Amino acid sequence: MAAWRTRGLRGSVLEDVINQTIEHYRSAGLALIQKIPTPITPINIDQATRHITLAYFEQRSTVDYMGIVQGIPVCFDAKECAVDTFPLHNIHAHQTEFMTEFEKQGGVSFLLLCFTHRQEYYYMPYVELMEFWNRMKLGGRKSFKISELDPAYFLDTERGFYLPILEGLQRDLNAREEREEQK
Repeated sequence: MAAWRTRGLRGSVLEDVINQTIEHYRSAGLALIQKIPTPITPINIDQATRHITLAYFEQRSTVDYMGIVQGIPVCFDAKECAVDTFPLHNIHAHQTEFMTEFEKQGGVSFLLLCFTHRQEYYYMPYVELMEFWNRMKLGGRKSFKISELDPAYFLDTERGFYLPILEGLQRDLNAREEREEQK
């Protein structure tokens, strides 16, 4: 079991934007997506603040969010990056394995990336993630640059606090359909 020590509010801005967005989608009847908590066993709790200061993960997490969008099962993970190069070690093999299995069951897997220093958000389709992942596995770069990403999948926040995830999903679905037609 891996030990966990709090790292403050790491990732909270992206998570807040996603949570506001999925609540907006839920209330509009567009999607039902939930944050998947990582099960932990608390070891130390600061009695004054009632915060967990040391815990052990009970099991490996899969992805951060799962749900359904108008009949389409979706799962995704959210990652932040403070520079223009995203290190693939921030994604774990068990996560890509889960996403692969989810895809085989007819679901749609993707990443939501936030390049915090630019305040830019990116919807990374599963197929693109796996291109970078497989490149790394074959001995290539262990990261990807923002310049390698498809400009069509950058997402503009709506009114500063909604992330148009469904627009990225629609582009992804259209691209999947085009690939199928080309076969």
